[in-house]
Amino acid sequence: MLTIYGMTDSGNCYKPRLLMALTGRPFRHVEVSFLDGGTATPAFRAKNPNGKVPLLELDDGRLLPESNAILLYLGEGTPFVPDDPFERALMASWMFFEQYSHEPYVAVRRSLIVYAAMRREASADRLAETFEQGNRALGVMETRLAASPFLAGAAPSLADICLYAYTHVAAEGGFDLSLYPAVGGWLERLAGLPGYRPLQWRPAD
Repeated sequence: MLTIYGMTDSGNCYKPRLLMALTGRPFRHVEVSFLDGGTATPAFRAKNPNGKVPLLELDDGRLLPESNAILLYLGEGTPFVPDDPFERALMASWMFFEQYSHEPYVAVRRSLIVYAAMRREASADRLAETFEQGNRALGVMETRLAASPFLAGAAPSLADICLYAYTHVAAEGGFDLSLYPAVGGWLERLAGLPGYRPLQWRPAD
């Protein structure tokens, strides 16, 4: 059985769990967190020298880090990867957007506020920058979602799962999602998909 190492309340770790739930694919969850030093242990560093989660372990022992790479692997052959080459490329473009324009601000600002271990890094300048740039990213999404039900077209794709993870908890980082009605409607559509599970969900042991 596939194994996903990750933090239950991390958006990056939620991405592959959500995809597995939506596709009905079984997996094992192993809780590993930076908060208690779990990602710094020699045993975990032997699996991922970068010391980050999520980490996917295949049945044959091969290991795949990075949340969006895991999504691409797990998404093969599912309806969440478009058949059309342009839509696939558009999906990828939004996944790159998430890593470079959304996650460093929306997710990081949430982490600076939610996790006590990170609050010492929450300078006024950093909070202001992440707030400004996070709202800019949400505005880009608003423009797209005002014209399309999902990011890559008429059907949900890996891009939507990718960006849903931290957007739906953006309020925990101080972002006012009521300013983005198209984003709000998109969040509702994703939460209504068959098999949907919330952030804290993980399979029973």
